[in-house]
Amino acid sequence: MASLQVSGAGVGAAAFAAKGKASIGALRLPSTVIVGEVRPARRAFRGLVVRAATVVAPKYTTLKPLADRVLVKINSSEEKTTGGILLPMTAQSKPQGGEVVAVGEGRIIGDKKVDVSIQVGAQVVYSKYAGTEVELNDYNHLVLKEDDIIGILETGDVKDMKPLNDRVLIKVAEAEDKTPGGLLLTETTKEKPSIGTVVAVGPGSLDEEGKRSLLSVSAGSTVVYSKYAGSEFKGADGTNYIVLRVSDLMAVLS
Repeated sequence: MASLQVSGAGVGAAAFAAKGKASIGALRLPSTVIVGEVRPARRAFRGLVVRAATVVAPKYTTLKPLADRVLVKINSSEEKTTGGILLPMTAQSKPQGGEVVAVGEGRIIGDKKVDVSIQVGAQVVYSKYAGTEVELNDYNHLVLKEDDIIGILETGDVKDMKPLNDRVLIKVAEAEDKTPGGLLLTETTKEKPSIGTVVAVGPGSLDEEGKRSLLSVSAGSTVVYSKYAGSEFKGADGTNYIVLRVSDLMAVLS
């Protein structure tokens, strides 16, 4: 017996098509719905998962991205916690990194042809919900625009990430452990900080003539940023980092 995991939107659409009508309440489903008693048509798999990935037929063995798009081979999800506990498919975190296996020919900005700045073989981190997932040669890949790639990982630690375009890598300031009155705060009650130190900056965004515009901040600056912007990461030593666009910076502290 297998279980089937589908998105709430997909179940709602199926119900609507089957009955011809559906109430708004019926369509308000959680992001993941577990449907029991499902028997696969071919072989019996434990935890059969229906993915949004487009499966490329076996007769196609290569995929060439167009324009400023990049093909990334997605890293595998972690199947165990750091303590060795096996994770079910629903609890495995969706990876945000992978290896670039192909790039497009670039794009035209004004009268200038701008090549993709990312090289094949680079380890990259990308925006969480960007791109189109495809299954090619039994591996999951992602086709996405160059601008959706947050940065290049030059080592296995996020602190060494090289941000791209108009993005900056920030080391987040530690949250206060006590209230002004001396009351100890738990991890859940600590206020999320929105101050940090710039660790690295990207080369800048492209203007209408295809030239890079330098960013207004530099490494070492202490900045205030928008509280809910960017993508958060944790370094090898447990330090919190965030990558966001320079437009999400509010001020420089001195």
